[in-house]
Amino acid sequence: MNRLATVALTALAPVSWGSTYAVATELLPPDRPLFTGVMRALPAGLLLTALSRTLPKGQWWWKSAVLGGLNIGAFFPLLFLSAYRLPGGVAAVLGSAGPLFVVGLAALLLGERASLRTVLAAITGALGVSMVVLTAEAELDLVGIVAGVISSASMAAGTVMTKRWGRPEGVGPLAMTGWQLTAGGLIIIPVAAFVEGAPPALDGKAFLGYGYMMLINTGIAYWLWFRGIGQLTATSVTLLGPLSPLTAAVIGWAALGQELSPVQLLGMAIAFGATVAGQLFAARAARASQPFSSTEETRRNVSIDLTDGEVRR
Repeated sequence: MNRLATVALTALAPVSWGSTYAVATELLPPDRPLFTGVMRALPAGLLLTALSRTLPKGQWWWKSAVLGGLNIGAFFPLLFLSAYRLPGGVAAVLGSAGPLFVVGLAALLLGERASLRTVLAAITGALGVSMVVLTAEAELDLVGIVAGVISSASMAAGTVMTKRWGRPEGVGPLAMTGWQLTAGGLIIIPVAAFVEGAPPALDGKAFLGYGYMMLINTGIAYWLWFRGIGQLTATSVTLLGPLSPLTAAVIGWAALGQELSPVQLLGMAIAFGATVAGQLFAARAARASQPFSSTEETRRNVSIDLTDGEVRR
């Protein structure tokens, strides 16, 4: 599969996550974000693990727990805390800073040296998102800001460590996704029980909403996300993040009757343009790190052999 197709499939993950707000507000029980986190992660993780028919072995038990904690177990509760303590726009802007964390961690842990253009693309994307979601009435809360920053850093660290550790030999992204979602869901359960108490009663709409969140918004989306991390650079994957708040804004306009001002439309164009530019910069960097294609490499080797006076057989 070529790089463009891989990027397009990976981009479906943040696009799917952009539907979370609409589904949560229209279909799910109110004021139960941690229970929703459990319902998103744990059933999806168990299902994917069962489908893969593969369990962790050896050190991958604790590695899966660490990755699941970073990507799911810590990220979900901190994200929800930030969303409850801050206006949605401020929380979204803090989330859009995730690519900057990944750029720094990828340089430190993976040796991925991001170009100045890539960093500028990440900053521009965050600026565009802020134009879409921020309002003049937004009030700041220290606890919410800290939670939002840590949630972004947690997801960034999880993305980078997923790339650094890779996968066990013979294990595909389906199993890895299942392990992480299961671990993350198990981590959230005691937090949800302590904070929110017993699970709420569910009606037909809630079952429909949780079914969508489990299968598509989490199971398939995280499988595509982790699959992309395995095939692209961590920086390239995380630069797709602004697609999530952009999708949320489009769904809010199309399905919930929310209006979009000219400034918001401009912000959407800026954020989307920065996302596309970031992928172009990443593609150029990838080509630069592989100066010879397979055909060029073969011709180069033949040329060297002929220069040496004999052709290897």
